[in-house]
Amino acid sequence: MIKTTPPPPPPPPAPAPTPQPSKAGDTVYVSGQIPIDPATGAFAGEDIRTQTRQCLKNLGNILKEAGTDLSHVVKTTVMLQDIGDFAAMNEVYAEAFTEPFPARAAFQVGDLPKGALVEIECVAVL
Repeated sequence: MIKTTPPPPPPPPAPAPTPQPSKAGDTVYVSGQIPIDPATGAFAGEDIRTQTRQCLKNLGNILKEAGTDLSHVVKTTVMLQDIGDFAAMNEVYAEAFTEPFPARAAFQVGDLPKGALVEIECVAVL
């Protein structure tokens, strides 16, 4: 299996040099997305629901450019600035994914890039 990285779509500005996405065989790995609107370069709201929607939208756009979509996501990792936001994040998350839901880990972290409330990464198949 040869690992390749396809040409990137115009993702939100990244706080670190990470390719978007990375592919290995039929698997697509998307680095964590924070809630930055790529059109403006600004946060898409200050509440957890709006920020979660933007993270998922960013993931969906990157996956589309890679030849897949959110329905092919098999694993996500959700990082929250405050685990108390889990229920609100989960409501929005449930709008983006249907059964069978992807495997998921969700946890509170000390801090997120640019003061984001949430960051989400995923693994999908083509």
